[in-house]
Amino acid sequence: MTQPLITTNRFIIRPLVAADASGIFELDSNPKVHTFLGKNPIKTLAEAENVIQLIQQQYKDLGIGRWAIIEKSTGSFVGWTGFKYITQPINGKANYYDLGYRLIERYWGKGIATETAKACLQYAFENLTLTEVCGICDVENTASRNVLQKCGMKLLSTFDYDGTLHYWIKIKKEVWKNI
Repeated sequence: MTQPLITTNRFIIRPLVAADASGIFELDSNPKVHTFLGKNPIKTLAEAENVIQLIQQQYKDLGIGRWAIIEKSTGSFVGWTGFKYITQPINGKANYYDLGYRLIERYWGKGIATETAKACLQYAFENLTLTEVCGICDVENTASRNVLQKCGMKLLSTFDYDGTLHYWIKIKKEVWKNI
């Protein structure tokens, strides 16, 4: 088993491994999961395997990438959370750490995204020594916006991203320390 990076009361957060492919497939083949993500779910297990390989390459090239969320009590793959280092401009900004998360539908509405995102922010500021973390979400995705705000992140503006209005959200380490 891959060593956990982070543990919470209910979850282990660790790097994605090839064995997570069936979980990634369940997650990313669901059209409901992709409602605010361009409505382009994957269709094959090979695509899920490719997603993992791309993220593992980000670990090598950028030192960071999204991480698996594993339920402690069952060992089940729940989804992913963590950071992506954004190198290409989004909203006129590049070279920043984006906090994201995606859960298999049956795990929605249980506080998992908030619990794991908060743990990731703690890890970012205490272990990775980041000074700020950003996030974006479709303005219609109130669940995602609520998660980011529960983590102390502030809505700064809206912007057009691929023809859809999105929020630009950020938290600085100094603000996080006072929460």
